[in-house]
Amino acid sequence: MSYLLHIDSSSLGADSVSSQVAQSFRNTWNEPVVHRDLAASPVPHLDAAGIAAWDTDPARRTPEQAAAAAVQDELIEEFLGASGYLFTVPMYNLTMPSVFKAWLDQVIVKGRTFGLPDGPAASGRPALVVSARGGGYGPGTPNHGKDFVVPALETILHDMLGLDVTSLTPELTMAPVVPALTHLIPLHEASLTDAHQQARRQAGKFRDRIAA
Repeated sequence: MSYLLHIDSSSLGADSVSSQVAQSFRNTWNEPVVHRDLAASPVPHLDAAGIAAWDTDPARRTPEQAAAAAVQDELIEEFLGASGYLFTVPMYNLTMPSVFKAWLDQVIVKGRTFGLPDGPAASGRPALVVSARGGGYGPGTPNHGKDFVVPALETILHDMLGLDVTSLTPELTMAPVVPALTHLIPLHEASLTDAHQQARRQAGKFRDRIAA
């Protein structure tokens, strides 16, 4: 069965702007979805046992290596079974949530998802990154150049995992709650409206592309 894999790393649940925009995608997608909520059920960070398991014969693995390999196997099989990907990755302190980095480190394994003779195992599959942020990081803003989420993810997901990545960045989410940013509310609302519209549009594109 073909499905969309939604990896969600927001800690705010239904109150997360990233998750709300992702829900607009899912409402339009209306096809099978496998949802992994990393905030509710975080995966382990990669450790020495997990790294050693890569090059150790399964019959010779220690109990710790076997347990680490089982985690990797589950996540990699789930990743490779998907036809498309939805990543909810809000900006926390200028970068991605650590739970999402932990997930990446578990699925990026040479010889299984990348480093293969014919390229990454999921090469060419569509992926949407939704990354809300409290401020503005576009050209002309004081924070321009300080977005260490989307540029990093676009590089990792495309160059290492081979995904065809599109990113949505609803901005200024702190404007409605921080008095000093009240004057930016119209810009926030416009950014959010556009993100929801783009999410629905991308869902339609994903569906048509996967069905082709």
